[in-house]
Amino acid sequence: MMRAMWSAAAGMAVQQYNMDTISNNLANVNTTGFKTARAEFQDLLYQTINLAGTNSSTSTSLPSGVQLGHGSRLQSITHAYTTGNFRSTGGRFDMAIEGDGFFAVTLPDGTTGYTRDGSFTLDSNGNLVNASGYALVPQIAIPQNATSVTIAQDGTVSAGIAGQSAPTTLGQITLSHFINPGGLNLVGNNTVVTTTASGDAIEGNPGQDGLGTIRQGFLEASNVDVAEEMVNMIIGQRAYEANSKTIQTVDQMLQLVAALKR
Repeated sequence: MMRAMWSAAAGMAVQQYNMDTISNNLANVNTTGFKTARAEFQDLLYQTINLAGTNSSTSTSLPSGVQLGHGSRLQSITHAYTTGNFRSTGGRFDMAIEGDGFFAVTLPDGTTGYTRDGSFTLDSNGNLVNASGYALVPQIAIPQNATSVTIAQDGTVSAGIAGQSAPTTLGQITLSHFINPGGLNLVGNNTVVTTTASGDAIEGNPGQDGLGTIRQGFLEASNVDVAEEMVNMIIGQRAYEANSKTIQTVDQMLQLVAALKR
């Protein structure tokens, strides 16, 4: 009976992680470029009483064994890097990636981070930076006398300059993708960094080598499905209640056993 109590306690613990994950998804339902997460579990160590195939007599063997589990544990929290819905903003520096890929930005420590959040603006020097002030990589500078800015689907940035009849090419925006995006490390501010599990970033021009294209004037919404998260929340709540009920039931059984000596 004590095994059942500890197994149920382990089940309650993993459902707490499950609810933490769901609540974070719902909290970021309006976060630009946010990718929904899912908690995944695995069963714990088994105590083997009888192994399948063990001899039950000199001429027969057991067709199945007896193994008692010890509950479950959190294995990983995975993120679904599917494209969210696009929201039209009309901002001339807002960009959405239609397909695979990340924008590269320079973090405060000088390293490179990656983001799906394309809400860019200009700093005091005219460089494209995101909402956190991280500069786009490669750096793109917009002249002060630019009358219009066009970002093509292939990442080519051009601007109309006052007094010039033809647009001027300012630079090329590149995108990065990864062999295993699930291995990226989330560091906040809509930014991820590479790990040994994700592999190094593979850089290329939008629309080439499997990378998505850029849509100017749009932002990518989060891919959180509120209805699905609410269903998962109910399922998690019921699982937590069932495990707590198991503990109550085992406790009642132990009370009956303790009362036998009276």
